[in-house]
Amino acid sequence: MVLYKQKQPFLHYVLPEIKKSGYSVAATATERQSHPHAWGFNLAVEREEETFSDHAYTLQNLHTLPNRIFTNGKSQTSCIFTQQGRKGINQDAMLVWEDFMSDDAIFCGVFDGHGPHGHLVARKVRDALPMKLLSFLYSYQGSSKTCFKGNLKKSDCGDTEKDGLDEEKLNLSWRDAFLKSYKAMDKELRSHPNLDCFCSGSTAVTLVKQGSNLFMGYIGDSRAILGSRDSSDSMVAIQLTVDLKPDLPREAERIKRCKGRVFALHDEPEVSRVWLPFDDAPGLAMARAFGDFCLKEYGVISIPEFSHRILTDRDQFIVLASDGVWDVLSNEEVVEIVSSAPTRASAARTVVDSAAREWKLKYPTSKMDDCAVVCLFLDGKMDSESDYEEQGFSSATLQSNHSGNAVESDDGQKSEPSLQRNFTVRSSDESDAHGRLPVEIEGNEETVAAEENWLGLEGVTRVNSLVQLPRFSEERP
Repeated sequence: MVLYKQKQPFLHYVLPEIKKSGYSVAATATERQSHPHAWGFNLAVEREEETFSDHAYTLQNLHTLPNRIFTNGKSQTSCIFTQQGRKGINQDAMLVWEDFMSDDAIFCGVFDGHGPHGHLVARKVRDALPMKLLSFLYSYQGSSKTCFKGNLKKSDCGDTEKDGLDEEKLNLSWRDAFLKSYKAMDKELRSHPNLDCFCSGSTAVTLVKQGSNLFMGYIGDSRAILGSRDSSDSMVAIQLTVDLKPDLPREAERIKRCKGRVFALHDEPEVSRVWLPFDDAPGLAMARAFGDFCLKEYGVISIPEFSHRILTDRDQFIVLASDGVWDVLSNEEVVEIVSSAPTRASAARTVVDSAAREWKLKYPTSKMDDCAVVCLFLDGKMDSESDYEEQGFSSATLQSNHSGNAVESDDGQKSEPSLQRNFTVRSSDESDAHGRLPVEIEGNEETVAAEENWLGLEGVTRVNSLVQLPRFSEERP
């Protein structure tokens, strides 16, 4: 097999996924010379005879890849932090992967699990979804003329019509890659021999920043926002994603068309949930998710929303977070917290700490939800070592968990503790003071016992899936 030779760790993990997708990785000398940088892959012309079996590494070795962080810490351009709530094992997961497919490409993601095995689903998606996205992007290299250079701007060329066509092709190709990778991820979960996703699932908010291009795909109610400067040089918050809740008109219409039911319980009238047509279960608080196969025939889908945005010099940073943050903090509050953090390296932790305080103040009788935060700084700069050590954040502290060292879970992956308000947890007197977000927006235990009772409304805690029917844990889809 003749392969382009890129960074070896990249090939070790990507090629098995390409093979599973049914694509060939062989390329002719002409293709290699004519498209050496297609899709942003900076591939050398050096050739090497290898087979797919040479690259058959498991996901358990994924943590050895350089420039990939998934536990509390910082990278060259970002910081991430997660903290366990008070509902049990931390079901949030997060990831920053620099040099994702080229030197100027970064992958970021936050994944919020729910249900008995939600923590395992979230970690599985965290590890496998980026690989699937890479495989689909890589497969286009030899078949597409579209060049995915990081700074594709209309001003780069005098032909405005050609620029428009190139941007349209760019959008279509990336959209196709996101849709296919999400579909493949859900398919893998459905057939996974050791992971029961019948009543468990996960959200996903994922992005790839390549140069000035920002490509996003997301499902569920995890959110991404952009901190940018307006014309008066003041910081403003721009929401990049839509919280895909069951009460959004288009989501509710699809679910009802598929015989699913959408309604809120009397105890929490502000939280719409998805229910089976024949029973008041499982009460899923989102309209799209990985897993949750008990509802996939009744309108819950894993098809992501996709968007493409051209970043400008006014854009400062991007924050991705699970709903444990957005339930108690607004977009504007998070932008202010990140902007005023003591150091960039401590920004994610500062957001989590702020959310924890707000949970105690606003919902003293509630159990705090898990929180996970990714802060990506768009100028590519972080603090010097001395800056965050002066603030009491040593490298060891930033790269360890909030409540101790990472522990290994059932699936061999590390378990991390992790953090604008989305109004899914609030008192009844608040419910009328806040409107729904518009659909169109700019731009620790290692296992969970099978007999554990997953009922919601304990205190006034909101959980993403209220009820697990006993037979669901026994049947396989």
